[in-house]
Amino acid sequence: MRLKVYRAPRMADAMALLREELGPEAVILGSRRVAGGVEVTAALEPEEPLLIPPAAAAAPPAPAATGVLGFHNVPPPLATALGGGRMEDALGAALGFGPLPEARDRPLMFVGPPGAGKTLTCAKIAARCVLRGGAPAVVTTDGQRAGAAAQLAAFTGVLGLTLAVAPSAATLGKALARRASGQPVLVDTAGCDPFDPPQAIALRSLATIAGAEMVVVLPAGLDAAEAADLARAFAALGARHLVPTRLDSARRLGAVLAAAQAGPLILTEAGIGPEVMDGLEPLTPARLAARLAAAPRRGTTPPQEAA
Repeated sequence: MRLKVYRAPRMADAMALLREELGPEAVILGSRRVAGGVEVTAALEPEEPLLIPPAAAAAPPAPAATGVLGFHNVPPPLATALGGGRMEDALGAALGFGPLPEARDRPLMFVGPPGAGKTLTCAKIAARCVLRGGAPAVVTTDGQRAGAAAQLAAFTGVLGLTLAVAPSAATLGKALARRASGQPVLVDTAGCDPFDPPQAIALRSLATIAGAEMVVVLPAGLDAAEAADLARAFAALGARHLVPTRLDSARRLGAVLAAAQAGPLILTEAGIGPEVMDGLEPLTPARLAARLAAAPRRGTTPPQEAA
């Protein structure tokens, strides 16, 4: 709409100016007396209608994965990246693989949501150190879950190790100050919701005090989208490595692939059983490809029905 204001000594003069400029289609919106005469406000609707085109159509969603990747509920974009050539080569190109960092260089701090398997993973790494002739310092910051310290103490007791319980940043700092030179340090933590700011800040504070390398522990059977969100959240706190657990019981591994890509997080080792002494295996593109291929062949009929 085009607005104009006209001033003249008389109303007739103002109307003459208005008609001359805007023509007979002008609409008078108001008039008033002002010093020296009158003021008239008029408007002219545009001659052409205003055309509002429809919104651009949203891009169609990527087609769902099929075959082995579809069975594992791999997110479509990642499935597309993994779809060409040998699975082993595609995994190596799309995801990061590598060993766990040395706990002598920086303490390893195992983080993740509640029930992910952090305590058992910490015990497995401690057992490996002992079998290799080492004596790691093992610390738990989990002062929330009932029996959490007792569970890890049962493992460390069998291994002949002392467990330090340090539920605060201050006690964690004191526990780490007692470590011997070059001694590996393993830190178990309470389950953390990384989307809750107070919990995320507290976890980041513990990692900073310890100067630790955070290792994310996630169970393999999660929803792929949920696993990806968790991986991104923990990566934002500084984590760079991933240990997926329960690969022995989870049939669909899309969550493992989605988390590794979303972080991105380096796939290091995987929990393959409850045994402390040999319950981890290094993750390589070849081993992960073999597990992806083998899972669909496992029966879906409950044992009692199969019998």
